[in-house]
Amino acid sequence: MKVDLTPVNAPSIRSRPVYATLEPRPGKLHVIVADDEGAAAVVEMLGKTNDRSGMLAASHVMYCPGPTGTDLSAQLEVLGAAQFFRAPTLPALLPRLVRVLADAHMGTQFYLAGTEGLIGQAEREIMATGFPFASIQKEHRGSTLRRVQCVHCKGITENVATDPFKCSHCGLNLFVRDHYSRRIAAFMGVCIDAEDPGQVPESVVRFQ
Repeated sequence: MKVDLTPVNAPSIRSRPVYATLEPRPGKLHVIVADDEGAAAVVEMLGKTNDRSGMLAASHVMYCPGPTGTDLSAQLEVLGAAQFFRAPTLPALLPRLVRVLADAHMGTQFYLAGTEGLIGQAEREIMATGFPFASIQKEHRGSTLRRVQCVHCKGITENVATDPFKCSHCGLNLFVRDHYSRRIAAFMGVCIDAEDPGQVPESVVRFQ
């Protein structure tokens, strides 16, 4: 059986995340979360504001290196934000975001920049607090490695590069779909040889 691994046309997949360019907005608090090359997107966004010092005085910046090791934290630390936090990993960054959200009020603006893994998981935490979706801006920069949930065992594999790939939990050979779940912040992985066990096409690198 020949399986077509050509990426699905993103606009036809309604759940596929859509990203834009970060733009400065008026707000009582600016929560900026980034990883990987998202630091550059944040710097560019701040360059557009007419009140850079005022925005930075009301900003809480959180950053962690990307999944491939890219670390541009120095670009953000020198900006002089009211608060800057560098975490070694995304799992270490998210608890800090949760604590910030506990004290945030309406009028807070959120800026997420970097990999889809960071954007999706940070957005999930923000939405869980009840903040409106319109208050969240997202710009994808850097690595395209994917966070994928196996639809069969529900296990999540981080930083998937190849398609198909073997589920790190149940061992099934999975085809990476463009279908995305905002609730779990992951793309869907579906068994590729369910009808013809063992008939698995050669893996190719689709995400880097």
